[in-house]
Amino acid sequence: MRTRLRRIRIDGRTFVWRAVIHCVPGSGDCHRGIRVRVWGDGKTSQKLEVDLLSITGPSPWGACATDGSYPTPVDVRAVISYALENGWQPERRGGTFVLSEREHGARFSLPGFLLADPVRTAESADPTAQVARAYEAQQQDRRPAGC
Repeated sequence: MRTRLRRIRIDGRTFVWRAVIHCVPGSGDCHRGIRVRVWGDGKTSQKLEVDLLSITGPSPWGACATDGSYPTPVDVRAVISYALENGWQPERRGGTFVLSEREHGARFSLPGFLLADPVRTAESADPTAQVARAYEAQQQDRRPAGC
């Protein structure tokens, strides 16, 4: 099955992007991960890559099975704009510019998603704990004052 490439125009420039869904195992559940890749100057240009972790709330059937989160064009526009402001050079030939949790997680956020590191290592944070903290913070923000 071919992955669909989408187009988005930002400041007169056309970018091509795709997003692929995958499961990210955690200590308590699996979570929906989405790898977004963006090219700004053809397939041999430096690509932008970001792994997003959905922070959709807990589900009795497992987050991977029921989570319908997917980045919108508005989300992808925010990713591209941030990457351009932070060193991505789409006209450069070859290589990958990665927006990782380690380097950019404290400065960049998208509603409904967390940045995740592309390869999970022993030092990486547990996705289940990350999602639980983000979900709780999201719920706190929605509660009326005084509750």
